[in-house]
Amino acid sequence: MPQQEIEPKAEFNTESTTEPELEYVGFWARLLASLIDTVLLLLVITPIMLAIFGSAYWEDSRLVKGPAGLLFEWLLPAIATIGFWWLKQGTPGKMAIGAKIVDAKSGQEPKPAQLAVRYVGYFVSTFALCLGFAWVGWDKKKQGWHDKMAGTVVVRRKDHGKKEKVIFQQDVA
Repeated sequence: MPQQEIEPKAEFNTESTTEPELEYVGFWARLLASLIDTVLLLLVITPIMLAIFGSAYWEDSRLVKGPAGLLFEWLLPAIATIGFWWLKQGTPGKMAIGAKIVDAKSGQEPKPAQLAVRYVGYFVSTFALCLGFAWVGWDKKKQGWHDKMAGTVVVRRKDHGKKEKVIFQQDVA
């Protein structure tokens, strides 16, 4: 049976020379990005900590497990996270969903001081039973407390970076 191409009714201007239209990134997309980042960090940190402590690592309930714990469980994630924010405007999880962290007033790259405040804000958001992260779901600009503290927002293109034309195929009788 021959197939006929059917185009969607909505028209998209693909030849626009203006900036792409942006949207604030909501709670569920940011949660997915966070899960991706958490898995990646665990894939790096866990083997290192097991190599240092062996199976005793799982039995140690201290928040900071000595100098190695401070370095690999606290400093390495902070440096990696802030480093990705600074160099790429997002962590691998945010990049996977097409999101970027920008200054809330200008839309430009955040300053390093904003990124440091944003990271500290993660702890503030966590200590309040994670309400600071959940706030993203209610806020008009989808800002968590850490974003509000740092003066940042998380945005992405409304088309999520897709450039190919959508074409549906339908069987013709």
